[in-house]
This record gives sequence, structure tokens and C-alpha cells, in this order.
Amino acid sequence: MTDLIETDEWREEALWSLARAHSPLIGTAIHDGHLLRGDLAARMRLDAAGRLREEDPFTAAFIGDLGNRVVVHRSRFEVDLNRPRDGAVYLSPEQAWGLDIWAEPPGEEALESLLGQHDGYYAMLKAVLSDMERAHGRFVLLDMHSYNHRRAGPDAPPTEQADAPDINIGTFSMDRAFWAPVVDAFMAALRQQPFAGRRLDVRENVAFAGKGEQTRFVHAHFPRSGCAIAVEFKKIFMNEWTGAPDRAAIAALRAAVRASLPVLEAALEAMPAGDTP
Repeated sequence: MTDLIETDEWREEALWSLARAHSPLIGTAIHDGHLLRGDLAARMRLDAAGRLREEDPFTAAFIGDLGNRVVVHRSRFEVDLNRPRDGAVYLSPEQAWGLDIWAEPPGEEALESLLGQHDGYYAMLKAVLSDMERAHGRFVLLDMHSYNHRRAGPDAPPTEQADAPDINIGTFSMDRAFWAPVVDAFMAALRQQPFAGRRLDVRENVAFAGKGEQTRFVHAHFPRSGCAIAVEFKKIFMNEWTGAPDRAAIAALRAAVRASLPVLEAALEAMPAGDTP
């Protein structure tokens, strides 16, 4: 890494980082970012702590062992890449958990610039995935997110475990029957992993169903070659009110993902050769 890209100026301007490897697996952390354009920050009523609560900090760590990785550095309050283009910039509380975001909403020119980031991201993603499809035939995209489970307050009881698995797997937009060998193997592998003296609670479409734009995009463009799995980690790896990380929990969840990678590759390899691109 050069001195240039280690400067604060580069970090402030960074949109996303991409790592490429010869592998059929790719991980993304599109809500990991916290950066915000200065002109937007000046217009925003919501403070940094309020933004952080709805962002997905530390999710980039969970894809640290995948050779193919995309980490987005911008806050979802700048542009949300997991929303459709026409709703990617939150302009009303109804789009953003009832939060009062703007003292002065962005003007038309700023809005078009932000939507250009959305366009650029999906153009990049399609190019990367097309290359992976060419090289490997099929690929798996792990779309990493996190979710709050103490919305009633820092000292209030958390959401009941029955409604809030440690890891929620979202499969809404995929052909679930077609991709069953991959998804089922992934979930089984995660369930075998230790966490804080127990096994991980991994369930499908409980807290979330995986209805985000990124998985929809993958399955629309690569229906038989791309298996995009929405992976929502409950914020058992951090204090969702203060933002403080639990480094041991982050390491354990990263290890759980790492253990699943050879299982995913084997499941892809075992799928019948027919009905490929």
C-alpha cells in the first residue's frame, strides 16, 4: 500500500475497497462504512452516534478470510446500496426507522451525485461477478449485515431469542430449491461453530428475509450461476448503543465464517453441471 492511499484525505474520499482472488466465493460488507460527505454532514440533523446505531460496523471483519471482498466505506445515510436506486437516499423518516435525518435535505445536484455512487457500485459488482462466473461457472456471494436486538434501550431486555437468532440467513430472492445444497450446507456449517461456550443459533428468514437490493440484483442477473446469501449477525459482537466492539466475539464470528468457506466450495463443486451459464 502506498503512502498516498494511507493518508486521511484518501480515507475521506474512499467509496469502497475491492480485493480479487481466484475463488468462487465473495464477501461484501456494504453497510460497514461510516464516512459522510462534508456537504451532507452540514445539512444533517442526525448525529454520528445515531447513524452508527443503524450502520453495520465491524462486518468487514467477518469477510476478512475471503479472497474476494468488497467493503463499502460510505455510511448508508449517505447512500444505501442495499436499497433500490429510487430509495437509496433516505429523504424522509419513513425510509429510515422514523429517524429525523435532515435539517436541510440534499438538493437535486447532490442527490444525482449520490445516486451516481449507487450506479457505479452496481456496475462494478456486475463486472466482478461476471468475471467470477466466467472463471468458475458458479459463485457464492455472502452479503454480510448486522441487526439491533436492544431497541427498547441499553438497559431494557433484548429481543427474545426465538425472534432474534445469532445469525439470520435471508433467502427471499433466490430460487431456494435450486440453491438448497449450498444454503443448507452453509447453515449446517455455521451451526457447528462455537460461540461464548455454546453453538451458534442460525436460522432462516426469522428476523429478516433477505429482501435487500444486492441479493435481488445478483439473482436477477445471475439466477443459475450466483447464490447470494444475506447474512445478518445479531449485534452480540458489540454494544449497539455505544458502538464499543467485543473483540473476542468478533474473532469467534470471523472464525465461524472461515470454517464455512471450504464447505461452500465443496457444495458448489458438487452441484450438477447442467443448467449453468
